[in-house]
Amino acid sequence: PHDCMIRLGKRVLAGFVATVVAAIIWVPCLHFFFAHRADDFHASTGLTTKARALANRHLEIWRDLKLRDNELKRMRASNAEWDFMGRSFLVWSLANLGLRDASGKAECLATMDRIIEETLRLEAQEGMCFFLMPYAKQSKYVVQPARSLFLDGEIALMLAARRVLEERAEYKTALAERVRLMSEGLRAATNSVLESYPNECWTFDHVLALVAIRAADRLDGTDHSALISDWVAMARQNLVEPQSGMLVSSFTTRRQVKDGPEGSTLWMVCHCLQVLDEGFAREQYDRARAQLGEITLGFGYGHEWPRGQKGWADIDSGPIVPVFNISAGSSGMALIGASAFGDQKFLGALATTLDFAAFPSRRNGQLKYCASNQVGDAALLYAATLGPLWEKIKTTRAP
Repeated sequence: PHDCMIRLGKRVLAGFVATVVAAIIWVPCLHFFFAHRADDFHASTGLTTKARALANRHLEIWRDLKLRDNELKRMRASNAEWDFMGRSFLVWSLANLGLRDASGKAECLATMDRIIEETLRLEAQEGMCFFLMPYAKQSKYVVQPARSLFLDGEIALMLAARRVLEERAEYKTALAERVRLMSEGLRAATNSVLESYPNECWTFDHVLALVAIRAADRLDGTDHSALISDWVAMARQNLVEPQSGMLVSSFTTRRQVKDGPEGSTLWMVCHCLQVLDEGFAREQYDRARAQLGEITLGFGYGHEWPRGQKGWADIDSGPIVPVFNISAGSSGMALIGASAFGDQKFLGALATTLDFAAFPSRRNGQLKYCASNQVGDAALLYAATLGPLWEKIKTTRAP
C-alpha cells in the first residue's frame, strides 16, 4: 500500500507539474486567439466592420417595436438610468455614423428623431424621475424647482448632435431652453455645481452639460466661453483628488466629495474635456491610463479605483473581479477613452478582452455582446465611432 501511495503521489505531482508547465506556455499565448488591432475597432475615417455590425443591431431595435419594448423593459427592470443612457449614447453614435458615412445619414436622422421625440414625450408625460433611480424621490433637491443635470445635459447633447448632423428648426428652441436652464443654474449656484439627484452632483454630468452648451454656442452663435472656462478652473481647484490627481466622481452641492475617482465615469469625463480644455483632458487621461488602465498578457482592462484606494461597487462599476480588481464598467468606458485619445496599444488590448470575455454574438450582419446589455453595447458603439461629432463641435461656427 505504501508503494501504491508513492506511485499515486508521483502521478498527481507529475499531473500538477504538467498543468503548470502548460499554463506557463499557453496562457501568455491565449490572447493571440482573440487579438485585435486598434483599427479593427475604431478607424480614423469610415466605419470598421465591428462598428457597422453594432450599429445594425441598434438600428434594428429601433425599427422593430416589439424588439425595442423588450430591450427597454430589460433595461428598466435593472435601472431606469440605463434606458435613458442607452438612448443618449445611441443618438451621439448615430451623429458620428452619419458624419462618417453619408449613405446611411437618412436612417441615422430618422432614428435619432424617433429616440429624441419619444424621450421628450416620456419626460413631459411621466416627469423627470421616470429616467432616474428610485432614490431621486427619497429626499428633497437642494435647489428648487428640482431639476436633474443628468437629464438636462444628455438631452441637450442629443438635440445638439442631431442638429450638427442636419439642422432641424424645432430642436433649436428646445436646445436653447435647456442651455438657458443649465447656464443660469450654474451661474446662480453658490459653488458652481448642479444636482443630478438630491444633494448629489456628478462630474460626468457637468462636463457633458458643458459640451452641450459649447455645441449650442457653435450652432447658434451664443457665447458661454466664460462660464465654461470658469467651471473648468473651479474643477481643477476643488474637484481633483489630491492623492491621485484625478477628478472625483460625485460630490454634494457644497462640493464635499462623495465618491473619489472612478473608472466607470472618468474615461468619459476625459473625452468630454477634449471639447472644453484639451490640456486638462490630456492630463486627466494620462493619469487615468497610468492608474486605472492595465494590460496583462495582451488583455486590456480597467480598474474602478486608483491603486491603494477602495470604494464601493455599484451599478455603474458592475461586479469587481477579485485580485485583479477589474471593473466591467471601467473596462467598457476605457474603450471610449482609448479611442478618443488615440491610445492604440491600450485600445487593441481592450478590444482583445472584449471579444474574449464579453461573448460576441454575430447574426445577419448584426453584433451584440451577450455579457453586456443595450446601454453597454450603445456605449461600445460610441467608442467605435467617436470623433467627427466632437470635431464639429470644436470647429463649426454659426452662420
